[in-house]
Amino acid sequence: LISISISGFAVAGDSQQARDWLERMTAAMSQMSYQGTFVYVRDGEVETMRITHVTDETGVRERLYSVSGPHREVIRDRKGVRCVLQDAASVVEDQVVASSYFPELPLSVIDGDSSGYRLETGGEARIAGHTARRITILPEDNFRYGYDFWLEEQTGLLLKWMLFDTDRKPLAKLMFTNFAIGSSVDMDELESDARAEDFVEMKTFSLQNTVVTRSKPRWQPARLPPGFKLTSHSHKTGAEGVYEHMVYSDGLAAVSVYVEQQGDETGIKQGVSQLGTNNAYTRKQDQLQITVIGEVPAITVKTIANEMALTVASNQ
Repeated sequence: LISISISGFAVAGDSQQARDWLERMTAAMSQMSYQGTFVYVRDGEVETMRITHVTDETGVRERLYSVSGPHREVIRDRKGVRCVLQDAASVVEDQVVASSYFPELPLSVIDGDSSGYRLETGGEARIAGHTARRITILPEDNFRYGYDFWLEEQTGLLLKWMLFDTDRKPLAKLMFTNFAIGSSVDMDELESDARAEDFVEMKTFSLQNTVVTRSKPRWQPARLPPGFKLTSHSHKTGAEGVYEHMVYSDGLAAVSVYVEQQGDETGIKQGVSQLGTNNAYTRKQDQLQITVIGEVPAITVKTIANEMALTVASNQ
């Protein structure tokens, strides 16, 4: 009995320590000034990016740009978010697909004990000249992915992360190769070399004639994987038919569900497809097309889509 209690206490302590680290990271990434070059690897593709993030009395200013590959640049400041993208089509992708280079951790995941994840602390590593501590977010089932984070020992800033599947196989990773903090940040790098007219306001890519509403969706999955809840809902009706978009989240992972009227077209590719670290599942149900997409395992999008199909069938 004594050994069981000691073991349980150790796990609880480890989990709380991991939460404390993640809280430090969340605060540090938004409140501190930092700058560096990082390598991002996904799907066999390697991108090298440079970021300058400054927080001072004028607010938050950030510039992110590509060092290799197509020209990509994003500037965030009090005026909003604007970007230059050589492969501009990628901007129009759903926000769930166009996930950030730096994952955001909602407090619900950090603080929740029934989130579907388990938190652990790990060992130390040397990254970009800094000592970093590893923190792991482990999925407790097959419906979500996990993360390893390496946080700078003194500040909690994120120096490296890795997204992994249920077999601990890496799906994507990011690591800084050089890193500066505070007064070492070169403020001149906030200024862009691109012409002002080359930038596009991100808000121009919102769906037109779409009504965001608190009302209950017409169709919802009869059941959801554990921990997932509806977080947003929008719909559109018109001459072209019905369109409905729902987002379900467990607090860390998010899944988009689309229900669209498609008429009699037969060329729709049904089944699972992969888009980088995202999985998508599409199926037809009478005149409707159901598409579920998110940075989650294939079983998650397939389960939700099949539950949606049951609901659509019963409500028509």
